Amino acid sequence: MTSRPLISYYGDDFTGSTDVMEALASNGVETVLFLKTPNEDLLSRFRGARAFGLAGTSRSETPEWMDRHLKDAFTWLKTLDAELCHYKVCSTFDSAPHVGSIGRAIEIGRDVFGKETVPLIVGAPQIRRYTAFGELFAAYQGRNYRIDRHPVMSRHPVTPMDEANLLLHLARQTTLSSAMVDIVSIVEGGEPEEADVLLLDVMDEATQAAAGRLLWRSLRRRSPFVCGSSGVEYALIPAWRHEGLVASKPAFADAGPVDRIAVVSGSVSPTTERQIRHALADGFGGVTLDPLALSGDGRTAAIETAVEAGLAVLEGGRSVVLYTAMGPSADRGGELDSSGGARHRLGRALGQIQSELVSRAGLGRAVVAGGDTSSHALGEMGISALTLKMPLPQTPGSPLCIAHGGPADGLEIALKGGQVGGDDYFSMIRAGKA
Repeated sequence: MTSRPLISYYGDDFTGSTDVMEALASNGVETVLFLKTPNEDLLSRFRGARAFGLAGTSRSETPEWMDRHLKDAFTWLKTLDAELCHYKVCSTFDSAPHVGSIGRAIEIGRDVFGKETVPLIVGAPQIRRYTAFGELFAAYQGRNYRIDRHPVMSRHPVTPMDEANLLLHLARQTTLSSAMVDIVSIVEGGEPEEADVLLLDVMDEATQAAAGRLLWRSLRRRSPFVCGSSGVEYALIPAWRHEGLVASKPAFADAGPVDRIAVVSGSVSPTTERQIRHALADGFGGVTLDPLALSGDGRTAAIETAVEAGLAVLEGGRSVVLYTAMGPSADRGGELDSSGGARHRLGRALGQIQSELVSRAGLGRAVVAGGDTSSHALGEMGISALTLKMPLPQTPGSPLCIAHGGPADGLEIALKGGQVGGDDYFSMIRAGKA
């Protein structure tokens, strides 16, 4: 049994960060996710953890922001002396040279951890993401699509994916050299090429296990820094279990039902649209929010109006969902982008709304929907750390968590990315049953 933490990670948004926590904790690796760099008192509360995460916002930030913030984050993670340090990106790899640059993040990671090969694992069959000969495929509504033909991600409002070959996509963001171990080579166990970035194909259980073995037994000897989706953790679990580092999967009890929850959503995804419509049909009250008002000069009044509308529903004994868009047809992203920083202000406004609803209505459970939204919203809720309350095997990547620190201490909260979850997701969280 290694005395060092098995892994530390930086999540490029908050929903992706809880995705990794779920993958680890549900497989027996005790994990804590910090929402900012912890002080010693907070860190000491979780000294027994074997994995440490730091949730960030780099997916929605510029390379200049990364230069200012990521180096400090990686430097702190390095002090934890984990066997591996993971820069976690979205499993759809959506990114661009000007925002969410995975290439720039890898460059900064290599500056901190050493200029050696950085393994890259994106495929994760558990969440229906697959890579084959360097190309990424993702599921939507029961069908698998090459990412540049995906009905949602090819039309992402900020970082549309128009290139399925991950190394070509990455080459737009960095001059680092790259190579791959494809789905044929990885099971044959050949010696990988020398390159700055090395993509490991993951298509199924066999290639995932092979990728995990290669990463754990060989590539981490070169450098502890690795990049990828939660597919990194899913690949490592079998390797750790084989070496006796991780026991069998623990059992998690259902959280049980609550009478009311509050959902705030900044997502424009059609997946979230279906979830909102299902919730409204299942007894939730709905409050439509104006994203321009919530991000503009008069946002204080708009926030107060939203809070009062949400409280009125909750005081009537019903759960509430407050949303800025009912799917892609209601997307006002173009107008938001005409004002610098509007998306960040919107996320913070939704966090302020949720914080007020939780506090004033005495709620014990809440949801924030939207990856970028969650990243900025939770910063307004005074939460310092998250641990896993209940994994959701039917919709991995969107677990129910327990909040630690601040006025929301003990709150059960779920963070849901736009593409994640079945139509009944919000009702399922209210019921507390996976």
